[in-house]
Amino acid sequence: MTQQFSPPAIPVTQLDAHLTVSGFAIIDAESAPTWLDVTPAALDAFQSFWHDLPSDAYLKDGGNYRRRRHSCFVVTGGEVVQVPHRPHWQPVEYNALHGGMERLFEPMQADAVATPAFQALLKAGAAAADALRGAQPWYVEAHQFRIDTSDGIGRPTPEGAHRDGVDLVMVALVGRAGVKGGESRVFEANAPHGQRFTMMVPWTTLLLDDARMIHETTPIQPEGDMGWRDTLVLTFRANAFQGADAVSR
Repeated sequence: MTQQFSPPAIPVTQLDAHLTVSGFAIIDAESAPTWLDVTPAALDAFQSFWHDLPSDAYLKDGGNYRRRRHSCFVVTGGEVVQVPHRPHWQPVEYNALHGGMERLFEPMQADAVATPAFQALLKAGAAAADALRGAQPWYVEAHQFRIDTSDGIGRPTPEGAHRDGVDLVMVALVGRAGVKGGESRVFEANAPHGQRFTMMVPWTTLLLDDARMIHETTPIQPEGDMGWRDTLVLTFRANAFQGADAVSR
């Protein structure tokens, strides 16, 4: 049996410093309400929006294990503005499997966007990005993911270990049930150092300096008939969203 490692969480007060020095930081589930300034009930209410995600029709490995929604925002200080719905695009340099293609997913539901928990997560991520790169507008892509084991195995990162071509990546575990695996792996892009851990408790949240760190999550397998793993992934990018006509960096 593979040994399971707990996430190396840090106090909320050390988030900005740890992210700057180490290239990543983890907030544990117990600290999340304080960090976000929301109630546990507000987080529970947001969690319910993962039960109605459409299938991802773009998986090139032929799988049917991923469901998702995607919406985009600009966050400046404490102000959140949702932009008109647009495709998700990544260059092949960052996503060898699905890069170079426009993928238009169903948008997040309006009620989900309006929840206090989601608004708080956007603002907390923008504040971390401000501390890392300087205060400015952040172009944010929000992805709701459900990876299930309907195919016998589910792949949270079918593209493998990767960067996203942004400034900050934030991965929040929303829930998991009936699965084993799903180990998060974070490595320095230009050094051999890394960490591996498994996020088990909802609202454990990983933040990454995308310029410095490579990340991946190992496949999940069912413990019984079928299981699933839900996450919210937020990416924060300076200057503009990624697009087919944008210059990769």
